[in-house]
Amino acid sequence: MAVVHHTTLRPTKPELLARWLPTRPWYRGGPAPEPTTVGGFRLDDPAGEVGIEFIVLTEESGPEPAVHLVPLTYRGAPLDGADDDAALVGTLEHGVLGKRWVYDGSHDPVLVSRLLALIEGRTEAQDQNTTGTPDRDVSREYSGTAAPLPGAADVLAPGTVTDDGEGTVVALGPDLALHLHRDPREPLPEGTIGHVEGSWRGADGSRERGVFATIRRGGAS
Repeated sequence: MAVVHHTTLRPTKPELLARWLPTRPWYRGGPAPEPTTVGGFRLDDPAGEVGIEFIVLTEESGPEPAVHLVPLTYRGAPLDGADDDAALVGTLEHGVLGKRWVYDGSHDPVLVSRLLALIEGRTEAQDQNTTGTPDRDVSREYSGTAAPLPGAADVLAPGTVTDDGEGTVVALGPDLALHLHRDPREPLPEGTIGHVEGSWRGADGSRERGVFATIRRGGAS
C-alpha cells in the first residue's frame, strides 16, 4: 500500500510541471503556465517502489481555460531508458524520501501495467491525499476478452509511446492501444473496449466528470 506523505517538496509539483507542460504537443495553455491541481487519484505499486499519481490540472494562461490529465510516477532512482525530455519531468527533493525522479507515467511500465489492472478490475483507485482509502469516485469498465491485458514486462518497448496534439497513445500490441486523454473533457470515442472515468473540481466549485483513459482496438493509429 502506498503511503501518502504530507511533507515539503522542492520544487513543488506545480512548479515542476510549469516547466515541463509547454514542451508537450498536447498542452493547450500559454507559454508561462500556472497549473492548479483540481483532482486525481493514486494507484498502488505491489512492489512498493514506485509512487503512482494521476493529476488533473487546470491552466488559464492560454486563450481559453484548459484542463489536463498528467499521470506521474515518483522513483528513488532513475528509470532506465527514460531520460529524455518526453519521459523525465524532472527531479524534486521530498521531505521524507529525499531525491525523487518524476516521470510522465505513460513512459513508465509500472504505471501502465497498474492502469491496465484498474481497467480490468484487478485493482482499485486510491484517494489522492489519504493513505489506504479507495477512491469510489473513479469508475472503470472493460468489455474485452477474458485474456488479461499485457503486464509490465510486455509493455513500453522502444517506440511504443506517441505524443501528439490529441493526447498520448501507448501501443500494447499490433491491434491494441492505450489512450491517455490529456483533456478529460473529450467524449468517449467509438470503438472503446475499456476506460477509466473520474471527476475534478470545476471553476464554479461543482464537480465535472470526464474520461481519463481508454483502450481501443486498431493499434496506435
